[in-house]
Order: sequence, then structure tokens, then C-alpha cells
Amino acid sequence: MSDSNDERDDAPMEPDERPLRERLDDVRIRMPTRGNRKLERLIERASADPQVLAWWHMQQVGSERLGMSDHSWVHIQIVANIALRMLRLAERAGIPLSMVTDHGMSSRDSEVVVTAGAFLHDTGMSIHRADHEAYSLFLAERKLRELLAGVYEEPELTVVVSESLHCIIGHRRRGQPYTLEAGVVRVADALDMAQGRSRIPVERGEVGIHAISAAAIDDVSIEKGEERPIRVEIRMNNSAGIFQVDDLLATKIRDTPLEGYIEVVAFVEGETEKRLMREFRI
Repeated sequence: MSDSNDERDDAPMEPDERPLRERLDDVRIRMPTRGNRKLERLIERASADPQVLAWWHMQQVGSERLGMSDHSWVHIQIVANIALRMLRLAERAGIPLSMVTDHGMSSRDSEVVVTAGAFLHDTGMSIHRADHEAYSLFLAERKLRELLAGVYEEPELTVVVSESLHCIIGHRRRGQPYTLEAGVVRVADALDMAQGRSRIPVERGEVGIHAISAAAIDDVSIEKGEERPIRVEIRMNNSAGIFQVDDLLATKIRDTPLEGYIEVVAFVEGETEKRLMREFRI
């Protein structure tokens, strides 16, 4: 998503030897809140919370140790923005939002849920990559209550926290999310696939299908669709990127409430490779 990836660039990565607190000062979460005061308070509190910032830092440290793609606060911001974009397109198309149909709350509460889920979905990576989605749950539950204190009162507070936790556990490969909000977070996580995210493994010389296919993705855009309410366009510089679309993204879309509402079109652009395919659709 072009306007969400501005924090990334193509400059070579250099070790950051600054003290931890100086590094955390770089965090700048930017999202279009459209006057949603509850959402604004969540963003303000989370981006100023030293524990949340430390978790985001640890996610990235763990990723670098494993030679994985970016899991820093930049990834968090991109996922949150993509999730919010898809949720609003879904609402505009009249797709039922779970916060509205199940709890009699509003679409603005759905925005809080998907943002909260996106903010803390990888928190468990501060402990271990394996089963990090489950670890995220016991870290996030108490923190979400802190971040949303005064924003919601009981019983609404427990509803928002529970639905946010469902978004977190639902993003794992077989998470089986059963709310639209959780499906949105799951797919948004997979859509942070543009080239900048793959710099760590690629710069280390890794040539596996995950690294190479990620490097083949130039841009991801999310717009109002014609055939379906949400259209995702993925532009690639090499057809190897189809692995990201067919194996990783398609898996995240299947068996979610978002399936059937989203169309994905991938294009190979440029003249520097033999065109193995021109277009791929889900």
C-alpha cells in the first residue's frame, strides 16, 4: 500500500547502535482516524506506551535474529492502515460488521478492534516466534484494558478486548477467524508484502522462495472493487512474486468472513525478465 510504506527505503541496512530509548523515539504511528475519538485515544496511548514500544522493538530484534522480514513498528503501522482501509471499504459496501450485528455497537468500535488487534498481533514474538500468536494473547489482554481504560466501560470494555484478542489469534496460518474484523486483520498482515519488507533476508544473500518472492513485490494497493467490494492490486517485477500471492495471501483469505468480498489481481511489470505470466487472479 504505497502511502503506508513511506517509512521504508532502499538504502542498505546499517546496525543501529543507538541506546534503546533513542531508537524508540523514532516511532511515529500515523493513521487516518476520520474524527473517531476512541480510535485517536488508542493510537495516542499505544504509540506513547513504553511497554508497547519495547514489544515492537523486540519483535524486530527477533526477526533479525532469524533472518526474517520486517516485524518492527513500521510493519505494525502498515498492517493497521491496511486493515482500517479494508474495513471501511467493507462498511461502505454494506458488509455486516461483527461489532454492529453481534453487540449493537458501531462501525467506529470495529475500527478500534481492528487497530488494537493489528497493534498487538505480533507481541508474542518478543518471547518466541513459535506459537507467538498464542503468547500475544496473554501479553495483550491486560495491556488492552490499560490502553482502553476510560475509553470504554464495562461490559463494552470486555467485548472490545475480547474481539481484539480474536483478531490476534485469528491471524495465524490456521487461525479460522469468524468475525469480519479478525478476517480483515489476518489479510492485512499478509498484504504487507511490498519489497522493502524483505530487505533483511535478501541483504543476507538468502535465495529461498520466501525471500525471493517477497523481493519481487513492488507495490500493493487497496481500492474499491468493481466485481467485489475490495480490490487488491499487486505489482511485481518478477513472476516469482506469485508465491506470495498464491501460497501466502490466498491461504490467509480462505475460510475468513472476508472471502468472497475481496478480489486480488497480480501484475508482472517491466521488461527485465521473461514474462512467465501476465496476470493472476484469486
